[in-house]
Amino acid sequence: MKKLLKRGGILLSALLISASALAVPSSAATLIPIKTNTVTSLSVSAHAPVPVYHGGTRLSVDARLISSTTYVPLRAFYEALYPGAKVTYDAATKTARVEGDGLSVSASVGSSVLYANGRCFYSPSPIVILSDGRLYGPVRSLAETLSLEVSWNESARSVSLKGKATPLKSASAVYNEEDLYWLSRIISAESRGEPLLGQIAVGNVVLNRVASSQYPSTVKGVVFDRKYGVQFSPVLDGSIYKTPTASAVTAAKICLEGYTVSDRILFFFAPKVVSSSWISKTRPYAFTIANHRFYN
Repeated sequence: MKKLLKRGGILLSALLISASALAVPSSAATLIPIKTNTVTSLSVSAHAPVPVYHGGTRLSVDARLISSTTYVPLRAFYEALYPGAKVTYDAATKTARVEGDGLSVSASVGSSVLYANGRCFYSPSPIVILSDGRLYGPVRSLAETLSLEVSWNESARSVSLKGKATPLKSASAVYNEEDLYWLSRIISAESRGEPLLGQIAVGNVVLNRVASSQYPSTVKGVVFDRKYGVQFSPVLDGSIYKTPTASAVTAAKICLEGYTVSDRILFFFAPKVVSSSWISKTRPYAFTIANHRFYN
């Protein structure tokens, strides 16, 4: 199996591992802020216009800078860069769909997830509809669906897109089937009911461990690691084998795409469920998302 080079890590069930087994000297606790963007105003005029260039040519898209993120109108973006793409909008579900030769994209208002060719991309900046009635999305996420590189020119306050607009590879060609299978199941079993960002963080723990020389080099190896005893309670109680929730599969795909809340977290636990004094005493605290505390 291909070894993952980004984010590996695993989430420990504190009751299933001895306090002395993984205890290490404590270092100064570091709080890592969790970045989440919100759109406080839906007025187009409230946000500064941003020139967007592709191959040196300025595109006819009304891009806007919103909460430090460049947003572009979805329909205009695809029509300018991928001729022939058909964009439709379902008002009932507030979902836009883009269909073209080898391309299938779905984006919903208020969502931070962009679905493209069976793959999932996360951005702290959600999809929005501004006062001009058009649906806008983060340019980096949309550009990724066309295999384009994005760069920001601070002095010119502009965005440049590099490369030929080409549909990205499908999920089956990108995700390692075994990695997705086990990562989605451990995320589902350990964080069912948690917000998506919390589920992503759980996946980050697993992949951060995969990337670490201290742990097995595969997702399955990390999940079933018994070097210091069973690492995850779902392995012990069998819930690891349950069909994962749709949100867990989405979170797993986002993690496998390379998105990370932190590339340092290696442990987590839910204080309301278990007591894990050894982790809190020996590992640097990183952050809390909903019911889980994460540690480096």
